[in-house]
Amino acid sequence: MNMDQLKRQAAAGALEYVHEGMRVGLGTGSTAKHFVELLGERVSAGLKIIGVPTSEATRDDAVRCGIPLATLDEVDRLDLTVDGADEIDPSLNLIKGGGGALLREKIVAAASDRMIVIADDTKWVGVLGRFPLPVEVIPFGFAATQRAIAKAFAQAGLSGQMVVRKGKDGHVFVTDGGHWIVDAHLGRITDAPRLAGLLTAIPGVVEHGLFIGLANLAMLAGPQGIRVVERP
Repeated sequence: MNMDQLKRQAAAGALEYVHEGMRVGLGTGSTAKHFVELLGERVSAGLKIIGVPTSEATRDDAVRCGIPLATLDEVDRLDLTVDGADEIDPSLNLIKGGGGALLREKIVAAASDRMIVIADDTKWVGVLGRFPLPVEVIPFGFAATQRAIAKAFAQAGLSGQMVVRKGKDGHVFVTDGGHWIVDAHLGRITDAPRLAGLLTAIPGVVEHGLFIGLANLAMLAGPQGIRVVERP
């Protein structure tokens, strides 16, 4: 079974948690895309739900799949969000943002009663940090913000190269919110909750890719099948 098939298997597992009348946050990325497509098939078969997308790309996919959509201005609370992750640790803390949608993903996850993470089992790690940590920043005062980020890393006992993300066209990648992303290559983040707090306190940081205490359940697809992990 190849990686794409594993991702689809995880997405199919998450469908079991979606029930009639639910308001569902729709994640962004390659694994979440499978979930949107499979959910669209259920909707075509008669399932009535409302989806809230976490990016313009996901919105486009959901419209193509016939999923009725709303925004968080129109619904006050979501029953469930299903999204992927770039890394998952044993406490179900995550690194997200490889696709550039971390801000909207975190807003939607925080507005949900439950968050299910779907991924292939290569995303499971003992300690977060092998995947570069995305930090979404405001372009204004960027150098000052970058210095503050480096200081926060030092306070957390970390250091590593920071790279401004570029798009496929070679220009600076711009998020749906009009911001930039710095990818920090930290190696190991031994105290992810502390680092999250330090980064959140920086005025020029819009959001960061550490999702702490948001995921309730992870569905990890591997060669032996689906492994379900619930937050301790």
